[in-house]
Amino acid sequence: MKQQRFDIVIAGGGMVGASLALALGSYGGRIAVVDQRFATHVPSSLDVRSTALNAGSKRFFATLGLWPQVREFAAPIKHIHVSDRGHFGAARLSADEYELEALGYVVENHRVHALLTDSLAGTVNVDTMDATVTGVQASAEGVTVSAEDLVLHAGLLVIAAGARGGLSTQLGMQSHEHSYAQSAIVANVLAARPRAGVAFERFTASGPVALLPLGGARYAVVMTVAAAQEEQLLACPEREFLARLQAVFGWRLGRFMRVGKRAAFPLSLVQTRRQITQRTVLVGNAARTLHPVAGQGFNLALRDVTELARLLHSEPGVEDPGCPALLEEFAARRRADQRSTTATTDLLVKTFGSTFAPLVVARSAGLVLMDLLPPLRHWFARRSMGLGARSPMTELGGTR
Repeated sequence: MKQQRFDIVIAGGGMVGASLALALGSYGGRIAVVDQRFATHVPSSLDVRSTALNAGSKRFFATLGLWPQVREFAAPIKHIHVSDRGHFGAARLSADEYELEALGYVVENHRVHALLTDSLAGTVNVDTMDATVTGVQASAEGVTVSAEDLVLHAGLLVIAAGARGGLSTQLGMQSHEHSYAQSAIVANVLAARPRAGVAFERFTASGPVALLPLGGARYAVVMTVAAAQEEQLLACPEREFLARLQAVFGWRLGRFMRVGKRAAFPLSLVQTRRQITQRTVLVGNAARTLHPVAGQGFNLALRDVTELARLLHSEPGVEDPGCPALLEEFAARRRADQRSTTATTDLLVKTFGSTFAPLVVARSAGLVLMDLLPPLRHWFARRSMGLGARSPMTELGGTR
């Protein structure tokens, strides 16, 4: 087997792993990013998904010098409309109220991933490897990563792939999973009466439905359904699927005319008990998987990436990227934001999924109050835009 030595190995070259590698582009050490998907360039599991980037994530890409390229295919969210189907009350957020160009931007995941992968090719201290990580061993002296016919030795392993089991299990890292007994049906649709720049979050009896503008008449749909309905909604004819979507969303965008490829993802809250272990740190879905109701998963992961890159660039002990003090400092700095974002997302799912009459009245009243009271609306907007936690504005130690 071929053996190589690096300072940092990143297991997973998806959007989170590639973002971290680029954020470490000016870090002095050698970095390896290992993922079998580099051979195909576009991960098949991401080809129908989209992400709403908040203001904090926009600044992250700007710091890397990539925002002009992202902006070419990003659709701005200028207004957000939140409603509860069958009940009174709605809340509206507007970028104009905050003197912003947009509250966020919707991007198709495969386009972001392609941009990140192309950018990695021009980063001199980063090697990308088309391989599958099959094993890992960590000790006080270092970490050894097996990847098919490769053996990689490093001071730090960052696991940025997989929501369950896998490498973290090999290292004895335990996780807790709470199933919502739901699936997210993801697709792109065409609407007869599009409303430019307006994103919708509609809570229904079967779960939230989000429609995110992709530009023109195209919208990215994330429709939450009971897990038992997943297979039927993936296999049913286009007309039947569109009728189901129309029934739960309504007619604010007119008739839904076409739907593209559909995919489904089981929804659970998955959290590792500790994000770090000996010379290893988890980021992205490897550390926690959230319900998509508030669109915070990738944005939260980028805040993890930012903090880890900042520490590796600037903290004492950086000559040993896997030293215990550095990893403990990272975990401590990220703990409050992670817990708050996770708890808020979980609370939204449970609150708007309840049929308990007093709670139904309370949540409807809450939407009305948020619409009427600027301080409450501002708090919600800041959380949605990624401004409620420590900002990723701080430089990451330079660009590639």
